[in-house]
Amino acid sequence: MKYFPVFSLLASMCIAFGHAANPAEGITASTNVPEAAYPCVDAQSRATFKIHAPEAKDVKVDICGRKYDMARDENGVWSATTDPLVEGFHYYFLIIDGVSVIDPASGTFYGCGKEASGIEIPESPDASAYYTFDKSIPHGQVRECKYYSETEGKERRCFVYTPAEYETNTNSKYPVLYLQHGMGEDETGWHEQGRMANILDNAIAAGRAVPMIVVMDNGNCSHIFGSRPGETMEEFGASFTPVMLNDLIPYIEKTFRVKTDRDSRAMAGLSWGGKETLDITLSNLDKFSHIGSFSGALFFLQGGLENAYNGVFKDPKAFNDKVKVLFLSMGSEENFGSAKISKALTDAGINNIYYESPGTHHEWLTWRRSLNQFIPLLFK
Repeated sequence: MKYFPVFSLLASMCIAFGHAANPAEGITASTNVPEAAYPCVDAQSRATFKIHAPEAKDVKVDICGRKYDMARDENGVWSATTDPLVEGFHYYFLIIDGVSVIDPASGTFYGCGKEASGIEIPESPDASAYYTFDKSIPHGQVRECKYYSETEGKERRCFVYTPAEYETNTNSKYPVLYLQHGMGEDETGWHEQGRMANILDNAIAAGRAVPMIVVMDNGNCSHIFGSRPGETMEEFGASFTPVMLNDLIPYIEKTFRVKTDRDSRAMAGLSWGGKETLDITLSNLDKFSHIGSFSGALFFLQGGLENAYNGVFKDPKAFNDKVKVLFLSMGSEENFGSAKISKALTDAGINNIYYESPGTHHEWLTWRRSLNQFIPLLFK
């Protein structure tokens, strides 16, 4: 792969592009590395990508399930413009002579089981205000924390959001939301791709949500299912359950000023993290009272609702007395089963709240919207 040495110069090439971007091609993507003008996004939500790879024979950009052929100019710069893309965040890759690589002009984000390029297709300012940084309000902190897992016998990492008032109201204790990523992603996802801190800051400042601590850990599902020989679907991510119950929750309750009663503890997750959330919470209702599954990988209707999770739904009144919030959501274009399961629960007398994100697929914009709908329901 003789063209790879050229990549060491690509960052500087992208800076050069920054001085020659064509305004007709749009504005620089917010997810680019500093000074890189490409990729850029136009008013029709089309993205233009460019890369300098003069020795390459074939270059494509792979985004949103489609591969676009890139054209080469006389200087060895390859470019392509996509069709209109769905608003929100998307992973993408460049394919150079058959090899999938990260675009050196893009920031990197962990997704698809590996580091990936990412691009934000902007919504209108009004639509995106809830996850946009607002300089006029107080802001919390997101801390990278290391702790030792006795369960796994090794060091682990989590990220912890503390609300703006945490540093000043030093006598206060706060409820906790444990927030999980999906398959092929990791504990950075909600902070980076999900804009979690901005969503919490804005909701708390507006009085829509109570101040809370948010904990984001690796759900042991950062690889793609099927990539580990012999791993079953039942095993995929299941090892996170004892880590969370025996290591993570005790670490958080020892390290941060948090309330420790079940009414002050919530869990939510997206996709496979939504399944993990239901697996953990519905089997441990003595520890959790607020539950959210965003585009969750939900299978528990297959054996009959009455048999799910050791019969937790058999007594609707007992369940409703224990669980303050059961929230299910998905994008309108996903064709997942969340709506069907919500109806089955309602028909069985189980209180739940269903939200459908209009016009979105299995993607971060669905989950940003879901989080924004979920947090005002918590700890009231």
